[in-house]
Amino acid sequence: MTDKIENLIERRVRVMGPAYRHFYERPLYLVRGEGVWLYDDSGERYLDCYNNVPSVGHCHPHVVEALTRQASTLNTHTRYLHHNIIEYAEMLADTLPGNLSVCTLVCTGTEANDLAYRIARAVTGNDGAIYTENAYHGNSTLVHELSPEFRRKRAAPDFVVGVEPPYTYRGPIGEDHPDVAGAYADLVDEAIATLDERGKAPAMMIIDSIYDAKGVLTPAPEYQQAVHRKVRAAGGLIVCDEVQSGLTRLGDNYWGFMDSHVVPDIVTMGKPMGDGHPLAVVVTTPEIAAEFAKESQYFNTFGGNPVSAAVGKAVLEVVERENILEKVKTTGDYIIAGLQRLADRHSLIGEIRGKGLFIAVELVRDRASKEPATEETARILELMRETGVLIARIGQFANVLKIRPPLVFEPEHADLLLAALDESLGLAVQTAPTSR
Repeated sequence: MTDKIENLIERRVRVMGPAYRHFYERPLYLVRGEGVWLYDDSGERYLDCYNNVPSVGHCHPHVVEALTRQASTLNTHTRYLHHNIIEYAEMLADTLPGNLSVCTLVCTGTEANDLAYRIARAVTGNDGAIYTENAYHGNSTLVHELSPEFRRKRAAPDFVVGVEPPYTYRGPIGEDHPDVAGAYADLVDEAIATLDERGKAPAMMIIDSIYDAKGVLTPAPEYQQAVHRKVRAAGGLIVCDEVQSGLTRLGDNYWGFMDSHVVPDIVTMGKPMGDGHPLAVVVTTPEIAAEFAKESQYFNTFGGNPVSAAVGKAVLEVVERENILEKVKTTGDYIIAGLQRLADRHSLIGEIRGKGLFIAVELVRDRASKEPATEETARILELMRETGVLIARIGQFANVLKIRPPLVFEPEHADLLLAALDESLGLAVQTAPTSR
């Protein structure tokens, strides 16, 4: 590492504390971004195959222009009228099915999921919450309890309970089960029963349209449909967290839950909505919104400010004008086909999962035993970084490569990704420890 980077690391720990983490053994000092590319302080260029926050590309000129124009004119809050906020909510509602049409603007996915629980509790009169194991939904005190991506240090409160998501490769119910979707959905019945034993009833279940932190699991429509039925029958609402899977990310629809032909009660959106600007949204029905308003007003100092709304409008405009949905589908299929070819050459690849531009590659030392290739996965991340390609790793054994680039990723970029991964898979095996 250069003296400059070592100095920044030392200063960062001193003034920001040790809870913050950074990627890579040799941390990246990034200073500029453009499209799917990131640049460090020495001018080196990196292909961004990980960051979903800059959804339509780093520093998209249309988004930057909208932000700077509105920031130089006015920025205040929702207790004054402003056309940007109303127009953005109208544009967003037009992308959603059913009666999902009332938008509450906040700043982060955490705030969105926190508010979703408040709404669900007010509407149902219940306070129980069901989540899926190893999920991540945010970092407020409440939402952290619904986000056991990392091992808990203390017992969960009695009003929350978790269920295993449908993980047929390594989960408790394998793909050889005659009704995999039904068997995993039945675990929700057990969660509802657990709440009942504690004198609780579900206010909501929060689910993903693609289960990320566990290892990028794409649920069968039958699973999502059954979960909706079971939770509603118990008096709860369904909250679909679209922070990661939404805004065309999965390639077939604007919102991931639409792939399962369901309409949730509440949808939460975050990260990619502002192309890097802090913007998030809670969308629900007029009936649910009216019921919530009987209990509480809602105000958020920065949520729904004219600048954020201008940015949100610009992002939606880019998605439509540049035909992003079709591009995501085309490029995602191209990447998955390329990964399948790599699997024919590299036995380290155990399973390829995902869709659109949300893809996972689970690495194993042996395909029969499925022994996690944790060390090799860590090595591959470093090797790819050295070749100028940035990805991430996830999963309970940290053996799953996560590929989740900006939505403007093209097949030409995919070729660079696949070439770097091909080389890195070979090198990781050569440099892996001999004693296992």
